[in-house]
Amino acid sequence: QVQLVESGGGLVQAGGSLRLSCVFSGRGFGRTFSNYAMGWFRQAPGKEREFVAGLNWSGDTTYYADSVKGRFTVSRDNAKNTVNLQMNNLKPEDTAVYYCATSWEGGPAGYFNTDYCHQGAYDDWGQGAQVAVSS
Repeated sequence: QVQLVESGGGLVQAGGSLRLSCVFSGRGFGRTFSNYAMGWFRQAPGKEREFVAGLNWSGDTTYYADSVKGRFTVSRDNAKNTVNLQMNNLKPEDTAVYYCATSWEGGPAGYFNTDYCHQGAYDDWGQGAQVAVSS
């Protein structure tokens, strides 16, 4: 059993910054944070949910959507069971509900590849955090 809780959303003007955090809690054998790859997705009104960023169990391999490269940074702190999404130079088109998600990777034995850029790779999801960017 895995639970994810996002925080840090809000309203910001274009060009501003926000930092989203997602805290992981797991119960059961093997459900420790460092066994999981983490992803951030977003869904704007009337649109499908899309990949934003993802990182492997250690955080040393990351992927980003082209639309956020150079502006967003994903990171994790395995000691605090937390994954963060630092969003800089925000644009109105970044307005969406942002979700964090987990996918079993198996820690160092896992293989983190571009499959993790697709929501089908993820098993558990947070409740979402609203981000609104005004022009």
